[in-house]
Amino acid sequence: MAYRIHDHVTHGEIDNRERGRVTGKIWLHGNDAALVLDLAGNAGADIAGCLFTFRITSDTFALPKSHTLFPDQKGSAGDMTASRKVRVPDVPFAEFYERCKRGEKPPEHMGNSLYLEWYSQRNGRVVIETTDFTSTITEPEWTLTREDEAERGTQSAEEFAGFLGALTGAVEQTKEKTPWDKENWDEFDHERMLRENVARIDKYSELLDKYGDSDEAEKIIAKEMGWDRDDENTDPAWIAERDEMIREMNEATASGELEEPQPDPATEGVDWIRAENGDIRHPLQHRVFDGAIELWHRVDKLGLGKSDDPDLSDLISNYQILGGKLAGALNGLAQDRGMEDYSGITALMKRALTFLHDAQAALEKVVEKHLLPAEQSDGLRKELFAVREEMLRLMTGFRGLS
Repeated sequence: MAYRIHDHVTHGEIDNRERGRVTGKIWLHGNDAALVLDLAGNAGADIAGCLFTFRITSDTFALPKSHTLFPDQKGSAGDMTASRKVRVPDVPFAEFYERCKRGEKPPEHMGNSLYLEWYSQRNGRVVIETTDFTSTITEPEWTLTREDEAERGTQSAEEFAGFLGALTGAVEQTKEKTPWDKENWDEFDHERMLRENVARIDKYSELLDKYGDSDEAEKIIAKEMGWDRDDENTDPAWIAERDEMIREMNEATASGELEEPQPDPATEGVDWIRAENGDIRHPLQHRVFDGAIELWHRVDKLGLGKSDDPDLSDLISNYQILGGKLAGALNGLAQDRGMEDYSGITALMKRALTFLHDAQAALEKVVEKHLLPAEQSDGLRKELFAVREEMLRLMTGFRGLS
């Protein structure tokens, strides 16, 4: 995956006054020393030949401990521009998101985005992208010729193709080892499938980040993902049956005939509970969800923020992600236990355990720094251990049902 570091960058400079070479410095939140860029290639036409400086105007926070950026960033320039056109919401993001969920069209305008991409020899693809920035730029000492622009585009495309090739290899490696006879799958087969899905999502995310969501981009992405291959069943009877099924589903949805599945009353309190907002949740997932929210509020009352310390950030993030992972694994139990694939649930919970262990490790580092009162730290430590024990108990039970 690419390193997307715009949330951690405070300011920087890009110098392309020497044709064929981009140098610069990028300062990160909380770091006195800057990343030093030394890249082959040229920036886009709006920056080429110039010294370009910028400052991020939105809130930034320290780079997580899981991200290691080497101080010397040597490699090749990718796309570098301060005039990439993007849609910019005219309302706060939370409101924008909620209005989109309601099917509304919130106000927005087209604006310039800062997009700085390079391919580091040691970190791979690194990207800074934001619309929240101010900048200055000198007069160009030279301008791109058509030949320069063609060479720049070719170099960027070749670097991205190489980067994408590694992601494609990851998909193919897991795909080859995953049997397609799901009837006899165990939790290890499900784990391989999860790794394949993650690899596919990584690849798709990189393509979407690179090309955007235009009609032309959709064609490029479909080709790279293999979705444009003409390998669909072409039997006329099969096609007619499929189209009829789609038509019936659309009609049922439009008429309101499709009802949301209801939880099994016999398993209330064991496989599901109803939250205050009416959502159906597994008790353990609800416990973790509420625990993460409570931790957030405690940290806020102490005058701390997620951005104040990388270990505190890791603790909060992993606790929150754990709740999401448990929702994906357990919340389906509410409808019908007999229909669940327990080996699949076990595989999902094993993956969720990784985030629990990361939260526990981050907590110990937070304790060493005395960021939380001892009473709160002790309580959170006990809670995370209790959640782990409950996860292991459930996994043991699911293995017996597989």
